Amino acid sequence: MAARQDNGMVTDLLTHRGGRGEPIVLVHGLMGRGSTWSRQLPWLTDLGAVYTYDAPWHRGREVADPHPISTERFVADLGDAVAGLERPVILVGHSMGALHSWCLAAARPELVRAVVVEDMAPDFRGRTTGPWEPWVHALPVEFASAQEVYDEFGPVAGQYFLEAFDRTETGWRLHGYPQWWLDIAAQWGTRDYWQQWRDVRVPTLLMEAGNSVAPPGQMRRMAEIGHDTRYLHVPGAGHLIHDDAPEVYREAVTGFLTALT
Repeated sequence: MAARQDNGMVTDLLTHRGGRGEPIVLVHGLMGRGSTWSRQLPWLTDLGAVYTYDAPWHRGREVADPHPISTERFVADLGDAVAGLERPVILVGHSMGALHSWCLAAARPELVRAVVVEDMAPDFRGRTTGPWEPWVHALPVEFASAQEVYDEFGPVAGQYFLEAFDRTETGWRLHGYPQWWLDIAAQWGTRDYWQQWRDVRVPTLLMEAGNSVAPPGQMRRMAEIGHDTRYLHVPGAGHLIHDDAPEVYREAVTGFLTALT
């Protein structure tokens, strides 16, 4: 991945998307990509210098990470990315990206100014990827048309994946291997991240979808035990709150970020 430079600061892992001031790093979820935040950029860039980030195993089918899949690897990579900005950053995370954001805030607090956690919980122990595996393995390597993507994922997630997948001359190609993504999700069923959450000491905004992937009650419990935490439940929204309820998401994030002192 080529280095991207902004105002003399160079990083190999972040792409500057516009704006000035305090750095805001957008951290995507499982099967996502930095490019999926396009609809949020127009207003986020009014709040700071916005960067997107592609996590390991989400950088293209030809880009295999040399390390074993682990949460620690994701957190270390995210830490390397934001350290290049040379000042604490605001991490805006969705799902997997939210988990890695709060884990980084716990492990390396000097790097993180605040965290947004969108629809993610600390404890999926006992849950497996079994029900999900046949569908993921059945996905074509490449979709020939945008309509095929919408037919597979629906209108909201379909648009999201059109922006995540690699664009080719003949269609939209998966930007990673299904087994990578299954292995990432499978880890969450073997351990919990409550201690990492308890260790977070920066301001945090929690947003839970009405149709959440989080086990019931966990995000409310996070709000109860969190150090400096705000919680918002978004009725009727799916897992992609930022796309499914964009105005609610915008109002919540804008209010949270502008209130930081």
